[in-house]
Amino acid sequence: MCPGVSRFCRSERAERVVSIVIPTYNEASIVGKSLQTVGRVAGQYEVLIADGASEDGTATLVRELIPSFPRPLRLLHSSRPRALQLNQAAVAARGEALLFVHADARLPADAVCAVEGALQNPEVIGGNFSLLFSGGLVSSRLFTWANAARRRLGIYYGDSGIFVRRRVFEALRGFRSMPLLEDYEFVRRMERFGRTVCLKSRIVVSDRRWRMQGAGLTVFAWVAIQGLYSLGIPADRLARWYPAVREANPSQIFSDRMPAREREKAQPLGLSYDSPVK
Repeated sequence: MCPGVSRFCRSERAERVVSIVIPTYNEASIVGKSLQTVGRVAGQYEVLIADGASEDGTATLVRELIPSFPRPLRLLHSSRPRALQLNQAAVAARGEALLFVHADARLPADAVCAVEGALQNPEVIGGNFSLLFSGGLVSSRLFTWANAARRRLGIYYGDSGIFVRRRVFEALRGFRSMPLLEDYEFVRRMERFGRTVCLKSRIVVSDRRWRMQGAGLTVFAWVAIQGLYSLGIPADRLARWYPAVREANPSQIFSDRMPAREREKAQPLGLSYDSPVK
């Protein structure tokens, strides 16, 4: 059963299926560990890896894991940008709910049951998870706090595990083809469409970007890109400021480097709060 939300979890009876979508591009160093953590999630679900023509053998590694994976696992080949990968996987998905997860994120064990519990309310169309950046660094704690504060304003991104009802995703016509900020743009439309919630169950996301390129540069890029996009600068022109960051050592992402207090915060709680009234 799913800790904290067992009374909501219908997936054990297979009455509905959640489709977990993971876009990848050159993630061979971590995709195995990523799928290992996803495979520990309780409930009934399928997993779709939407690979954007990786050049490092990511697709081959996923294909080798399919026979032994504990849930249905499918590999899709797609063009980039990431928005196209997500849309293609959504079309192929069989679930009534779609959950989009980054390859460097760790879902809580009750992720699927928490999503189903939230969607028991017919007014809720989707939402995301509370976010905790790994690493235990001061910068990780600050970024975790900043994301929580922004979420209460209805602002969140793909690294927090966006979930949405399939019918709503189709009504919104999916992600727009953008090289950057496709998650933010989709969330803005979803927030206007209906009621969303932020699950208290925490998704743990890698600190690899600021660990590898520095916290100062990361903050500058975030603020500048978000600000310029809000002023009307096309995402195509901003993408060069936000290059992909890849981790050579999977233990840097999928480890227990967080202090005990932070690991305790990452445990699933099975609760949620609403987005602000729009």
